[in-house]
Amino acid sequence: MRIAIAGAGNVGRSIATELVDNGHQVMLIERVPRMVRPERVPAAEWILADACELSSLQEADLASCDVVVAATGDDKVNLVVSLLAKTEFAVPRVVARINRAENEWLFNEQWGVDVSVSKPRLMAALVEEAVSVGDLVRLMTFRQSEANLVEITLPEGAPYVGHPVREVPLPHDSALVAILRGKRVLVPTPDDPLEVGDELVFVVTAAMEDSVRAVVLGADSVENTRKKRGPQFF
Repeated sequence: MRIAIAGAGNVGRSIATELVDNGHQVMLIERVPRMVRPERVPAAEWILADACELSSLQEADLASCDVVVAATGDDKVNLVVSLLAKTEFAVPRVVARINRAENEWLFNEQWGVDVSVSKPRLMAALVEEAVSVGDLVRLMTFRQSEANLVEITLPEGAPYVGHPVREVPLPHDSALVAILRGKRVLVPTPDDPLEVGDELVFVVTAAMEDSVRAVVLGADSVENTRKKRGPQFF
């Protein structure tokens, strides 16, 4: 794929390095001259330009890109880049970095964002994932489809421990996409039995998260989770 990354800081360069190593064609766009360091990612194309300027993006031929990544440390810039990429250049996939948790609500399809990656939320999710057994942890949100990547670590006494995957009556709009068992990553098959300590990774709509929790952890798990979290105010 041809991928444009706005922002050549540590995050942007790290993403570029990974993508280049995976065989993709990468273009880094950076507006600060001292940050343009082609020797850091020599296989990438480097452009000194302001990614918020329409003319700069036209010169960079952004319309030829399959993916745009807005990876700067400024949420305002990332929103503008995302909106221009989607509305002016019809880029099929736009991924945006969120730096401040209070700005998460803005990073949606109205601003051209297909997938948002929130540093604060990701850190919190990783902490929860590391310590939570017997609860559903949301790892990532896919904004365009309103689907989430979630994880449940099976505790002792979970209803389907010892049962094969085919016997788990998952609700619609949910899919078990991986089982993490020790150091192994298993692609689930109908005959795979579930074991205590398995980390089950699902893609599920937000509306069906409680249903997945109830099936995998038991009918009383939803109410128990609400009690632990206390009253919610909006």
